[in-house]
Amino acid sequence: MTLSRAPRLLRGCFGALLLSLFGLLASGCVHRIPIQQGNFLEAKDVDRVTTGMTRVQVRALLGTPMIADPFHQARWDYYYYFVSKRVTTPIRQHFIVHFDEEDKVVRIERTGETTNTDSVPSPDDDPGQTASIR
Repeated sequence: MTLSRAPRLLRGCFGALLLSLFGLLASGCVHRIPIQQGNFLEAKDVDRVTTGMTRVQVRALLGTPMIADPFHQARWDYYYYFVSKRVTTPIRQHFIVHFDEEDKVVRIERTGETTNTDSVPSPDDDPGQTASIR
């Protein structure tokens, strides 16, 4: 009886080993989708925003803000967030434009992380190509 059980037990162990090996190999094949949210602003466009510009000029230059808070109408917030498998830490940018009563820019704030923002790979780019952001 013990001789007939040995091949069956060996087959079971071999099957379990094969199944765990397949599971281990398949776990490394997880596809991570790049996440890009907010307003991607090029540094040259951000640098062109100056005090005295109107809302219409800012919108023409940077686009519609990510957040135009109805309770703080004198402030526009432009957010940007990017993460992918090629970027080790998420990239976050926050650009704030403050307006006065005449709808003209009075102050500009640049907040957010300043590390890892020299070049951001686009989700459609090859690993060697990059797009600029500040």
